[in-house]
This record gives sequence, C-alpha cells and structure tokens, in this order.
Amino acid sequence: MAQIITSDRQCTERTHQGQIVRHFTPNWFATTMGTGILSIALAQFPSQPDLFQAGQALWLFNILLFCTCSWLYLARWVFYPHEAVRIFGHSVASMFFGCIPMGLATIVNGLLIYGPAHLGSAAAMVATTLWWVDVVMSLVCGLVIPFLMFTRQSHTMETMTAVWLLPIVACEVASVSGGLLLPHLGSASAQLSVMMASYLLWACSVPLAMSILVILFLRLVLHKLPHAGMAATSWLALGPIGTGALSLFIMSQNAPAVLSANGLNTLATAIAGASLLGGLILWGYGIWWLAIAIMITLRYLKDGIPYNIGWWGYTFPLGVFAVATGRLATIVPLTPIAWLASALISFLGFVWILVSIRTVRGILNRSLFVAPCLAAE
Repeated sequence: MAQIITSDRQCTERTHQGQIVRHFTPNWFATTMGTGILSIALAQFPSQPDLFQAGQALWLFNILLFCTCSWLYLARWVFYPHEAVRIFGHSVASMFFGCIPMGLATIVNGLLIYGPAHLGSAAAMVATTLWWVDVVMSLVCGLVIPFLMFTRQSHTMETMTAVWLLPIVACEVASVSGGLLLPHLGSASAQLSVMMASYLLWACSVPLAMSILVILFLRLVLHKLPHAGMAATSWLALGPIGTGALSLFIMSQNAPAVLSANGLNTLATAIAGASLLGGLILWGYGIWWLAIAIMITLRYLKDGIPYNIGWWGYTFPLGVFAVATGRLATIVPLTPIAWLASALISFLGFVWILVSIRTVRGILNRSLFVAPCLAAE
C-alpha cells in the first residue's frame, strides 16, 4: 500500500511539474527584471551599508531566479516544442520575449556593483561577456518580434496596450549596461566600441518607443482604459522613458573620459552636454507619465485589480525611473531630486514585497501557470 501511495504521489508530482513546464512563458522573466532593478536601486545609498547588503542578497537571489526561469523555459521547448512555438503567433505573449535580455541586463549591472567583492577583476570580464550576449538578444527581440507583428500576428488599435514596448525597450536597457561598463574596461579602443554600441542601442530603441507611446495615447483616448487584467501595463510607458534618461545620464558622466582617451577631446564636452540635456527632457516627460500611471492605477483600484503575473509590470518601470532620478541627483545638486529618488525607491520596495507575496501564493497553488497561447484548450 505504501508503495502504491508513493507511486501515486510521484505521478501527481510529475503531472504538476509537467504542467508548470508546459505553461511556462517568457513573462516569468519579468520577475527577474523587478527583482534585479530593486537590487540596483538599493545600491544607490552607499552611506547605508544595510541597504547595500540587502541589494547584494537580492542580486544573488536574482541570479538563481534567472537561471531557474531559463531552465524551465528551455525545458518547455525540449518537451513541448509544438506548443512552445505557438507563442510567435500570439499578439501579447510574444511581446514578453524582451523580458529575457532585460532580466539578464540587471544581472550584468549587479556584477559591476556587487561582483568585484566576490570575483575581483574577473567581474568586469564576466560582465563584458554577458553584456555582448545581452546585446545580441536585445537586437534579435527588437527586430524579430516587430517583424512578426507585421507579418503573422493580428493586432487592432482597440486591443493595443503598452506591452508593445517590451521587445523594443530591451536595446536601451542594454545601452544602460554598456554605459556602466565603460569605466571597467582597460582598453581605450574597447571603451570606444562599447560606447558607440551603447549609443546605437539607444537609437534603435528610444525613438521607436516614443512613437509607440504616441499610438498608445491615441488608443487610450479612443478606446479608454484596457480591462482590469491589463492594469499593470499603465506603468510600462514609464519604462523606456526612465531607461532612456538613465542611459543618457550615465553617458554624460562616462563618455567624456572615453572620448578623451581616444583623442576626441573636442567632442567630450558637447557629448556630455547633449546627453545631459536629452536625459533631462526624457526625465521631465517621465514625470508626466508617472502621474498618469498613478491616476490610472487609482482608477482601477476602485473596482479591484485581479492578480496575475503581469503585476511585475509595476516594478521595473518604476525602478528604472527611480534609479534615473537617483543618477540625476548625483549630477544636479538639488535636494528635492534626491528626496524624490528616495521616495520612489522606497515605494518600489513596498511594491516588490507586495507582488512577491502574491506571486509565491500563485506558485504554490499553480494558478499562475497558464500559457496564453494554450488558453483556448
């Protein structure tokens, strides 16, 4: 009898495990984005060692989380390839492929912040290798997913949401990592290559993302807010704005030294000033979208917001804008900007805890493992 019970239990566990793998989709990588950006945000307080240690612990946990998500999604392609391929025709689920390189980018950034204490000078080498991998993945997402939108998928103005931004924004997230990598590269020519690649990545993402925001504004005017299940998408617009501003702020600080080291001193001041001005404009634009996102969320809260894995969409956009605000505070010595950065990071911590608790519950009862491309079955 004990053997029968054990056998039944193992069979049930295999069935549950199979369902988890079968329904595992790239939107789970949003958990690595949200966790990663909080780990980076906590490093913005060097005078608070406890927060720095907490950020380091989150970064290490995020590495484990990213590896787990990667293993589960790879397993889906191995065991359920005919079902996994359906994602390319799904107009929403396919957008989340952008979450994979963006999640990896937070690990790269963490390597530059926390890695030297564990790996020494090897941290920069590992970060550089992973960054180039991230660049390739980001470019593939930014090209292939829009091409599928043009050729295979069905989209309408009424069903359009800010998830269109996800495959596009990956390139500018990689641009941020490239800017952070510059001081850690020993060769002047390598620095110049990474700097130019980072500006190119920014150009491949931010202008297109701003164009999508124009369409999103029109869609909201014509068709009002999407259903409550997509409530978190109201924050996604803040993502490319905050990331684009953060990239330019970092470049305004790090690019001049790279240009000078490569004999381009005459361009250093101009590039630094142009990057700072561009970042300021984007950051100011983000203030408007931040206010709108808060207002929309309060509107949704009146009727209730059902929990789904999309709630992680509240974390990363808020996080990158908070980190961008913190970076601006190091450039422009205005106390209100520093206060705003602290408030945003504190709010980010609260949101992360709330969403994490709900996610753990959803994992335990397996309610979150539903692949949209298989929902019709």
